[in-house]
Amino acid sequence: MRRIIELPIHLVEIEDGGYHLFVEASVNKKPVFLLVDTGASKTVFDAEKVKKLLDIDSQEFQFELSPHKSTGLGTSDMESHLVVFETFELKELCLADFQAVVLPMEHVNLAYSMLNHREIDGVLGSDILTQYKAVIYYGKRKLKLYQTVR
Repeated sequence: MRRIIELPIHLVEIEDGGYHLFVEASVNKKPVFLLVDTGASKTVFDAEKVKKLLDIDSQEFQFELSPHKSTGLGTSDMESHLVVFETFELKELCLADFQAVVLPMEHVNLAYSMLNHREIDGVLGSDILTQYKAVIYYGKRKLKLYQTVR
């Protein structure tokens, strides 16, 4: 049996005829705003935003180093880190002990700020989009995820 999870998407014009898609989710019951990126292999969160989500005050706090380098987001060889959230929720889809990549994303948020757009907390990547067979309905402004329920 499959359960369908429908997420409203925010379709934001970035430039003449160019758009970005965003969804709202939650991490450990705290709201997050994510860019939907079908080209991102993994779901990624901004390092500084993660510290706030986890109530980490220490400047000296270090995330677990990932054994893999990250590509994209303006680089081809960036050290990445990992974080495990107790919960990651996309409406009714609740993922426990969700592992995500952590990268510095200040340059992305600076670009959005310069365009007078809302900052993002992270990127919803193809790990989730593929696993839950995501379908984007631009006309209806919905992202549908399909969860197999046993």
